[in-house]
Amino acid sequence: MPSVSDDSSDEGEDDEEEARRIREGFIVDEDEDEDEEDEEEERKKRRKRRKKHHRRREEEEDLEEDDLELLEENTGASFKRNRLTRLRRGRDSESPPAASSSKRRGVVESSDDDLDNDDLPRTAQDIQNIWDDDRGRDEDDEDGDMDMDDFIEYSEDEEGGGAMDEEAREERRREKKQELERRKKARGARPELAGIDANAWDEIHDVFGDGHEYDWALVGDDEEYAEDEFKPEMKYQDVFEPSEIRKRMLTEDDDIIRAMDVPERMQLATSSLTQTSTLSQHAQLTESDLGGAAMWVTQRLSPTKTHEYFSPEGEHQHLKGALVMAVTTALRYLFIDEFEVPYIWANKHDYICHFEPDHRRRLDLLHLSDLWRVYTLGQKYRSLLERRRALTALYERFQVKDDYYEEEIYGQTDSVEVVADSTEWLSMKYKDKKQDPDEFRFHDDEEPEVSKKRKMPSRISAYQVTKKSIVSKLAQGFGIQPHQVVLNFMASRHIHFVDDQELNPIVYAEQFADPDPSKAQSPEELLRRARMILSTELGKDPLLRNQMRKRFKEEAQISVEPTERGISKIDEHHPYFNFKYLFRKNIKDMLESPQFLHILAAEAEHLVTVSIFIPAHSISDFERQLNDAFASDSFSDAARAWNTERSLVIQEALEQHLIPAGVKWTREYLREEVEDNIAARCGSHLRERIDVAPYRTSNMNPGDTASVLAISWGKGDPQKDAITLVFVDEAGRMREHTKIDNLHDPEMLDEFIDLLKRRKPEVIVVGGFSMATLKLTNRVKDVLRGSTGQPQGENSWGSAPVSNEQAFDIPVIYVNDDVARIYQHSKRAADEFGTLSPTAKYCVGLARYTQSPLNEFAALGPDITAIPFEEDDQHLIPKDKLLVALERALVDVTNKVGVDINRAVSDSYYQHLLPFVCGLGPRKAQVLVKKIASLGGNLVNRDQFIKGGLLTTKIFLNAAGFLRILQDDIDPAGVKSRRDDDDAPDPLDDTRIHPEDYELARKMATDALEFDEEDIHDEHPSYVITTLMLDHEKAKKLSELSLDEFAISLYEANNEQKRHTLNIIRDELLKPFAEQRPEFLLPGQWEILTMLSGETPRTLRVGLIVSVLVFRIKSQFVNVRLDSGIEGVINSQYLSDQTVRPDDVVKKGQTISGVVIDIKFDLDHDSVIVELSSRQADLKDGDGAFRRVRHDEAWDHTQYEKDKEILARKKRAENNRSRRVVKHPNFHNFNTAQAEAYLEKQQRGDVVIRPSSKGIDHLAVTWKVDDKLYQHIDVTEPNADSTGLSIGTDLIVDATHRYADLDELIVNHVQAMARRVEELMAHEKFKHGPEDELHLSLKNFVAANPAKSMYGFTLNRKRPGHFNLCFLANKNSAVQTWPVRVAPEAYYLFDAAAVGVPELCDAFKVR
Repeated sequence: MPSVSDDSSDEGEDDEEEARRIREGFIVDEDEDEDEEDEEEERKKRRKRRKKHHRRREEEEDLEEDDLELLEENTGASFKRNRLTRLRRGRDSESPPAASSSKRRGVVESSDDDLDNDDLPRTAQDIQNIWDDDRGRDEDDEDGDMDMDDFIEYSEDEEGGGAMDEEAREERRREKKQELERRKKARGARPELAGIDANAWDEIHDVFGDGHEYDWALVGDDEEYAEDEFKPEMKYQDVFEPSEIRKRMLTEDDDIIRAMDVPERMQLATSSLTQTSTLSQHAQLTESDLGGAAMWVTQRLSPTKTHEYFSPEGEHQHLKGALVMAVTTALRYLFIDEFEVPYIWANKHDYICHFEPDHRRRLDLLHLSDLWRVYTLGQKYRSLLERRRALTALYERFQVKDDYYEEEIYGQTDSVEVVADSTEWLSMKYKDKKQDPDEFRFHDDEEPEVSKKRKMPSRISAYQVTKKSIVSKLAQGFGIQPHQVVLNFMASRHIHFVDDQELNPIVYAEQFADPDPSKAQSPEELLRRARMILSTELGKDPLLRNQMRKRFKEEAQISVEPTERGISKIDEHHPYFNFKYLFRKNIKDMLESPQFLHILAAEAEHLVTVSIFIPAHSISDFERQLNDAFASDSFSDAARAWNTERSLVIQEALEQHLIPAGVKWTREYLREEVEDNIAARCGSHLRERIDVAPYRTSNMNPGDTASVLAISWGKGDPQKDAITLVFVDEAGRMREHTKIDNLHDPEMLDEFIDLLKRRKPEVIVVGGFSMATLKLTNRVKDVLRGSTGQPQGENSWGSAPVSNEQAFDIPVIYVNDDVARIYQHSKRAADEFGTLSPTAKYCVGLARYTQSPLNEFAALGPDITAIPFEEDDQHLIPKDKLLVALERALVDVTNKVGVDINRAVSDSYYQHLLPFVCGLGPRKAQVLVKKIASLGGNLVNRDQFIKGGLLTTKIFLNAAGFLRILQDDIDPAGVKSRRDDDDAPDPLDDTRIHPEDYELARKMATDALEFDEEDIHDEHPSYVITTLMLDHEKAKKLSELSLDEFAISLYEANNEQKRHTLNIIRDELLKPFAEQRPEFLLPGQWEILTMLSGETPRTLRVGLIVSVLVFRIKSQFVNVRLDSGIEGVINSQYLSDQTVRPDDVVKKGQTISGVVIDIKFDLDHDSVIVELSSRQADLKDGDGAFRRVRHDEAWDHTQYEKDKEILARKKRAENNRSRRVVKHPNFHNFNTAQAEAYLEKQQRGDVVIRPSSKGIDHLAVTWKVDDKLYQHIDVTEPNADSTGLSIGTDLIVDATHRYADLDELIVNHVQAMARRVEELMAHEKFKHGPEDELHLSLKNFVAANPAKSMYGFTLNRKRPGHFNLCFLANKNSAVQTWPVRVAPEAYYLFDAAAVGVPELCDAFKVR
């Protein structure tokens, strides 16, 4: 029928290919391991093809309907419309393999109507052909569509099973046929349609179909639902940027840190303050490691500890065993029990101190800083152990027996350097012994999978080549092995003796010459190579290298020499002048100073060169000892000749290996020590700032927090800046914010006084960014005193004096504002107070700092490194190292103070302290707050941390004593009968007493109250605590207890040391969480001046000459103002050398120079005055002597004077050089630096013509190529005017470029090149910036387009006026760079000239 033929007309050409695909995919049953990703992709493709095919088929069927209607009209016959005859559409989907995964079901769909059509002709022979696979075929099958049905439908059994045999396949077909017959009979009966004749049914069918036309879409939907079930769950990693995930601490590492029952800081490799902190991958120390660790750590604690405890004259020499035991205990708590330092310091203090009961004296064996040092050294020892294990594994992999390594080397691997040397030594000695993975396999082992790896370039040294040659046997002729030489050296005597050769070295070497004359080497060359083998083995010996390091550590010296650039750049006022000519300074004198880091910074700027060496006598002594260990004792001529050769070996080992290794190590050792020292100093400065109590007035109790009114006038401009007032309550919450224009207008003043009356601040803090803040402070004090405010000066706000009848007793102070300055522009401030002005946010920062410097610094997070604790040196140390030191200070003080956990949950500002609690960190604190909030946001007792699943066991033990739960006033009667009440408050939870010591506290309270067991039976366990705390005579009762006897009884009963702990318990029972910090630290006068003006003692001191502005002239003095805003005065006698009236010498608004005579601070009256002199007699000598940087005591005076004379001679020559007078607008009497400075603000292509240093017959032409890039062209004048007053008529640039005058030179040479530079810089392939950026751009492009290559141009900054053409052929190649020279007439790629940029690109492509 037409419909059939039309249906298949567009698919016939694909039949053979489709049949092949079906045959491969459906019948062959070996693809059982196809992965699910491919299956998912195939399913999607199949569904898309099905939908696309269905749309196309519907369009075709619409045409068929029209054709059929037309035939019916013309012929009068009736044609049956059958829409679903195209069984071949199954080909549009790839048939799945029969043996596919059970999770996957690939089905070529057909509707029931396909199966209902009995009267379809057998037209799909191509489909039937797919069964012709030599199995035989029954030609008597009922209908062709039966075969097609077999093709279309798959059962789950068939798909889920493996390959079926022929009988099973035939059985399956028979079952399908029977099923189809049953379905046909059922449809034929149609009991639900009784009474409808066949014609009516046909009409219904033609109009409405049989309801299966859209099965294809339903199947697609089912598949989509199935896909949704198996689709992987969307994760935040699929949505957010990795940087954002790290910022929010949502990475997998963060999840691990949160989940592990290990203190967070102990899990991190760096500080928890940095966002780049990573998990520390380390092995756990074991109990068996503690002995070695304790000895290793104790020896490295500090030179002071070593002297006091281990030297014969040490003060505590008799306690060295106790010190080792204390270190052992500390290491056990830190690395096995995993308790942080604050826990040990607070709860295990008895184990790190020595108590003498007889003398009632306790000696701290380890201080808090020592504990942190033990922790740091323990981490290093743990790393050392891991390296030693790796070294052992390497040795075992070689499968050799080396007595020297096992007996001598391994026992001395007590440092990372020795382990590294041992690894290198083993690899060098046994490189060819590495275990072959295929070497030890049995015959019946499976063949290992060989993964194709890129062949790495082999690195074969000259030593390895020579070692494999015959020369190695010649080296044995030296009579002693290198390791035996080392053993002799270590023992300072001959343990191993030399086996002397009878032959002279030259004669002996001739025996090893190659018989082939063309390949033979001279005996001298053979000996040289033999010496190289021995010197290398000696130079790589771990023990010998370690001895050289020890010598460098004790005796190394450093000298510094300036480079040619440094000689001129580092003048006497430069900070690097201190060490410009440093000479033979011992490194021991540099350990406590930042000088070496400044030296390294100067070296990085190419201003100096650094030499590290040990004195010549020390090297000679070392060489002599090695020679003694190597030499023969024989006196024969041959022995002497061999000893000469051995001496050469020693020299080569020293010069090529030992000394360079010692220099390299010394450089790193000194850098590490100095960095650690500066970081520790920064941490100490931070500790001084934060280990203070909140500011309190005289009528406040210790530990109370004041309410603060913060005032700032900003930059102090009365035309622009208003006075900002911010009131912050005791909890750090901003309660009021307002602005007033001044403190003189009555309305403004009333508003200010009203604020004081309403809010009653306990302290007023003033801050600002200019010296006008002093005037504001003075005015505030006047208002508080109730005195009349009289306008003063030009910057006063009002005009009428105002009287205030009421005085306020409120102190007015300054505080350090560095934290507030950072806060006002921080994201944290924007989130908290987005609507406030920056000055108001600054005031909030000032107020909060007054209340708690600790909280403010803790809230800074990583920005804490922006605070200059060591202003000149802090930037020289790595940020991670600085953060570790600062974090430790924050941790110590936070745990000293304690954190109110309930307040931390409800107050986001106070919450910043929580990560610094012992055991916690940013991640654990975050999850703890969320858990508590989910439980209602309030804890009643510390037991809830464990019972509520808030903290894991180890974290609870670390943190419990530092997390306080404030208790309301508890009535003793209210705690009765609550022995089993888990939700009852416990007064001990508001103390520093650790839960593990609660029983001790209760026992102590019971004894103090003299209660019997019957008195407290059935009471709350802490009933006695409450009773004692409410007892007015508790101090007396507690003091009567004998804590020493109590401690002794505890030790005898349980072997517990609790003497210090008992003191803590007593103190906490008397006053829980008492304030232990010193008073608030107010800034000094110089700190205040620096805050307001930026001046420091270095920039403003007696003797310096400064520029000042005259703003008021009086009869006896002149008022001036420095650039920093500080006001000064010049008395009339200091104005001039003669006695004159001030207004005759200076005018208002005039800028003059003055030398500082004195600086007068009167901060009680808010005044800082600088006295100056402007007399010429005082100014003529300058201030060089005051500004000069003092040089180091270890100074090379000879070289300094020599270089100074050379500089002076150059300067004189420069000054004496005759100035040329050339009448041309582009000519200037400039030197190179002046020409570049002049052109810096000019356009590209601008030119300066100037005299040349090469003589009167030369000119120098400087033109601007690009920003900070200038080309200097040497122009020769063969017929130059000897007077220098005119220009010659022949100007020669080079052999091909000659010009008649300067204008022609500028136009035809410089501007022509400038145009070519502009043209190339405008090309799309040009990349601005350094060449490295172009390299990166090329690599990124080729990585994204692997099939392509890429090139680009960039300026050659080393050769101004030239370009670099960089190209990358493919992603596996390196970036190549070719030079492009710019000339007036063309570009030159090597020697190929290109008149334009397109031609230049073509020249590159064809080259």
